[in-house]
Amino acid sequence: MEFLTDPNVWIGLFTLTVLEIVLGIDNIVFISILSGKLPKGDQKRARRLGLSLALITRVLLLLSLNWVMSLTAPIFTIVSQEISGRDLILLIGGLFLIYKATTEIHEKLEGENHDTEIKGRATFSGIIVQILLLDIVFSLDSVITAVGMANQIGVMVAAVIIAVIIMLFAAESISKFVNNHPTVKMLALSFLVLIGVSLLGEGLDQHIPKGYIYFAMAFSVLVEMLNLRLKKKSNA
Repeated sequence: MEFLTDPNVWIGLFTLTVLEIVLGIDNIVFISILSGKLPKGDQKRARRLGLSLALITRVLLLLSLNWVMSLTAPIFTIVSQEISGRDLILLIGGLFLIYKATTEIHEKLEGENHDTEIKGRATFSGIIVQILLLDIVFSLDSVITAVGMANQIGVMVAAVIIAVIIMLFAAESISKFVNNHPTVKMLALSFLVLIGVSLLGEGLDQHIPKGYIYFAMAFSVLVEMLNLRLKKKSNA
């Protein structure tokens, strides 16, 4: 129990928890958009189940660190580019994220009638499967970050659990805000395309510093908040 009195452990736990929350924001946005395709009575349940699956996925990956780290070993080579298991997951996840975000943007631009038709075709199990697939991709990124930040498995698991609990409380308000503001939803979908491209880059060993991506996203959100405030002021 000596580690409980070690300030380095608590600093690491706090830092890692904040990072896990930041890395989980895109997961919340994706879950919010997908759950918004369901009837109102199922949306909250889908969000909670989606984040619960994200928690389970991350903890299971942390408990199987040897397997996760073995994913970095090259499986085959294409045009002098070595492809590992991790690269494959990131490439497939990036393509899937770009595809889903692009189709969502297309559906929004098709108009309300088309959106209603799509919502009618969406099933609870289908949405959960899509959320689970992206949870695996986002969880892999989260776990690799956790491994780089902490040495103790207990600290990693605790940080992931705390982060997901906080996200569970924040998910409903974020979902409501995103779904109630069409321009914010379009911006969020554009962020998902950006994240998908960054996953493709990671999968091809073209590292894009996360700080650049998050700065661009934060700046865009700030501009959008100013636009919303101006619109509200104009309507008053």
